[in-house]
Amino acid sequence: MLFDLARPALFAIDPERAHRLTVRALAASPMRGPPRPGKLAIDIAGLAFPNPLGMAAGFDKDAEVPDQLLGLGFGFAEVGSITPLPQEGNPKPRLFRLVEDRGVINRMGFNNGGAEIARRRLAARAGRPGIVGINIGANKDSADRVADYAAMTRIMAPLASYLAVNISSPNTPGLRALQDEGALTGLLDAVIEARGASGPPVFLKVAPDLEPADVDAISRIALDRKLGALIVSNTTISRPALSSLQAREAGGLSGAPLRDLAQTRLRDFRKATGGAIPLVGVGGIGNAEDAWTRIRAGASLVQLYSAMVYEGPGLPRRILRGLERLMERDGFSTIAEAVGSE
Repeated sequence: MLFDLARPALFAIDPERAHRLTVRALAASPMRGPPRPGKLAIDIAGLAFPNPLGMAAGFDKDAEVPDQLLGLGFGFAEVGSITPLPQEGNPKPRLFRLVEDRGVINRMGFNNGGAEIARRRLAARAGRPGIVGINIGANKDSADRVADYAAMTRIMAPLASYLAVNISSPNTPGLRALQDEGALTGLLDAVIEARGASGPPVFLKVAPDLEPADVDAISRIALDRKLGALIVSNTTISRPALSSLQAREAGGLSGAPLRDLAQTRLRDFRKATGGAIPLVGVGGIGNAEDAWTRIRAGASLVQLYSAMVYEGPGLPRRILRGLERLMERDGFSTIAEAVGSE
């Protein structure tokens, strides 16, 4: 109800400024602790998730409010993307609401305060309960991006429940080239070596704009390197039919317009991996039915971000209540039973 009252004021100001106000408001709110495991609990990559719903990377770029996000009901929170050195990102404006389409376009460009400030914040929360993944990236002007990912792995591995290797943002020139088979093999080998034998599981975040051969190659490499999960998918550079005036802005499209493409790509990866590696479904999830459809298609976990822009902080708990009803309706006793059951 409070969000409904505040939404007109938030939507009247620049989206990036509204986002900063939202993060500050969360930072000032009391921490309620992560949700307790219940009917929706699921174990993935050696981690016990109290429920399958997570906050995707991009909301909490500098690890300012992971515990507050868990307090909203999320079963896990993913912070970042974080780069070794502070980075301003692309010129403003770079974030656009597509209200008529319930979507978002961003060309942020990995803007963040750098590894050291995030490391200090994450070290300060050491020992607190809750699953917090750390999404790592490379600096735009880096002479050696593989070295950046390896450095970020060494810095963040001791603090992460899992590491998410982000090579799929469309807003850093050349970054998506790391999804090519040869480049990806070298990158993951460097990350796994930097993590060490006892480090956290490594997740790989991929783009939705992939050809079938790309899906097959990424799947083979992920299985061979025994990754913890594949996150499917990041924002898209494609443009389906859209109604909003800002639909032609450059950048990655997320929210409701991404739903069908992300769903299709998840099915592609489920088929290519044969269910042998967990999948995290993200892109266009805005309600319990979206999340349930993604789970039935093969996602062990799901994430959202853009839907919060339109639905507010009560959305996670509404989705979780809906998932419990849908699981009971369809005769499943656990989320794990439902994964890939369509």
